[in-house]
Amino acid sequence: QVQLVESGGGLVQAGGSLRLSCAASGRTFSNYRMGWFRQPPGKEREFVAAINWSGGITNYVDSVKGRFTISRDNAKNSVYLQMNSLKPEDTAVYYCAASMYSMREVDFGYWGQGTQVTVSS
Repeated sequence: QVQLVESGGGLVQAGGSLRLSCAASGRTFSNYRMGWFRQPPGKEREFVAAINWSGGITNYVDSVKGRFTISRDNAKNSVYLQMNSLKPEDTAVYYCAASMYSMREVDFGYWGQGTQVTVSS
């Protein structure tokens, strides 16, 4: 089990940048595959990005490729999502998630409380 706490959300104008952080508990953080998901208002949660234990493999949803970057610092038990060139359609509650088994979406079973990101036009 792992506990996750997101931070860094806020209000930003279109074209701006924001960095989300996720702090994880426990001594085995490096063993987890980490990911970011988001839930726009009135819509279902969707996958955004994922990263493996070493940080050498990353996956992104097509809509954020070239704009978002996921990274991790195992020494700090943290994962980050750098978001650049933000668009109004990026507005959502963003969730940090952890997987014990793979980077497949269905394996992300541990979740943070979420942090709100609002992008104005």
